[in-house]
Amino acid sequence: MNSRATKVWPLEQSRRKDLDQFVQACRQRLGAGDRLVTLFGRQEESNRMPGVVVTAIFQDESGELQALHCLTDRDKQYSALTPDFPAAHIFERELWEQTGLTPEGHPWLKPVRFEGKRQGQMAEYPFFSVRGQEIHEVGVGPIHAGVIEPGHFRFMCLGEQVHHLEIQLGYQHRGVEQLLLRRNPMLLAPVIESICGDSAVAYSWGFCAAIEALAGYEVTPECDMRRAIGLELERIAIHAATLSGMATDIAFLQGGGTYGRLRTAIINAVQRVSGNRFGRGWIRLGKSKPFTDTLRVDLIQTLAAFLRDFDEINQLMLSSQSVKARLKGTGVVTRQAADELGLIGVAARASGRAVDARVDLPNQPYQRFPIASTVQETGDCWGRMKQRMEEVDTSVAWLLKVLQEEKPTAAPTKEIGLAANSPLKPDALAISVVEGPRGAVVQAIETSQAGRIVHYKVQDPSLSNWFGVAMALRDNEISDFPICNKSFDLSYCGNDL
Repeated sequence: MNSRATKVWPLEQSRRKDLDQFVQACRQRLGAGDRLVTLFGRQEESNRMPGVVVTAIFQDESGELQALHCLTDRDKQYSALTPDFPAAHIFERELWEQTGLTPEGHPWLKPVRFEGKRQGQMAEYPFFSVRGQEIHEVGVGPIHAGVIEPGHFRFMCLGEQVHHLEIQLGYQHRGVEQLLLRRNPMLLAPVIESICGDSAVAYSWGFCAAIEALAGYEVTPECDMRRAIGLELERIAIHAATLSGMATDIAFLQGGGTYGRLRTAIINAVQRVSGNRFGRGWIRLGKSKPFTDTLRVDLIQTLAAFLRDFDEINQLMLSSQSVKARLKGTGVVTRQAADELGLIGVAARASGRAVDARVDLPNQPYQRFPIASTVQETGDCWGRMKQRMEEVDTSVAWLLKVLQEEKPTAAPTKEIGLAANSPLKPDALAISVVEGPRGAVVQAIETSQAGRIVHYKVQDPSLSNWFGVAMALRDNEISDFPICNKSFDLSYCGNDL
């Protein structure tokens, strides 16, 4: 398997016997500059080793993924990582909510999605309160005026200026991780594609890569390349939809209409390949949708026509004084804040933080055809708009190069996929990282000694980025919220799972 984005560890190699030892090892890695990709836990119910299993995945300075694993007693306390390494804050909150392990000294220990014993306690959420005689609070949601997922936003304001925004999510928690353990893993693809519906390709590729690694199955290079093509088309479609929303929010009607039309052209092309406009069915275990040469030529023609109109509407947006006045300097997240909060994906790159799994953890297609990753330095809504424009340009250029030079329609062997009874490597941990449109989609699968899946961890990039929206609103006016929110364009269901 020639991919840095997917890795399998025998659990014994990474296991620590003591929670304090585990936390100290995490602290040492973070202190050395390693990036915390994820930190999570699960309840261990077997008689062999009851307690809580905790796992941390890091990306070291060489770009390699590293794992730490620990078994500890239930209801234990440990010294929180967050005061020294703020990027750990959301992971430690989730770990506390799901396992009961308490990070002593955590400055913001609040539920993420109200799991387990906290179900039904949303009304008791401990909102932060800003004190002052003229401070007032404005609550928005969870039911919104438009077609939008449920979430509550509480603004603490002095006049029109926002001093603090607190975001409470969890209204559509579906218990995804437990649901994924209830059926044969070889039949999970349709469920995986539904976790975050507009990122179906990113999720299904990560799922298939992890299961294939555990099964010791290698897909053909042509299959991998078609997967990457689907992923870049998905990226273009979501970025175009976000740009349409941003233009609409500032009443720039040419942009709202044109970006929306261009997104439709892309998702219609996706449907012609996979049979679904959101790319469902594009990727399955051991295989992906086959291309005919007619479809390849059709994609080239679609992308060429898309790029002409996309460049034209971009120039209108970038040259408009009203767009500049509304977006420049609005919703700034500094590079320092992005680093400390551990922002990823578009949100990070728009603040100057170069985090992109296609570059940092390239799999076969991106090794053979490297893709450029750009950053912006302003960290404002303007920067996030420009970042999306440049990423679309980059994805289109990459796709045209691959489709014209690689011609991924021919495969030397027939792709038959994995059988429903394919055995998985026992007592192992597999992780896959796929750079979806919003950032890295992380999936981790742990197997028992019998080769059965005992834990399936799903992590959407939105989990790491929602606090960035709150930071962006500070010292802005409350009327700036729709623009800031849309410039991040995060997923509610991706957070709630």
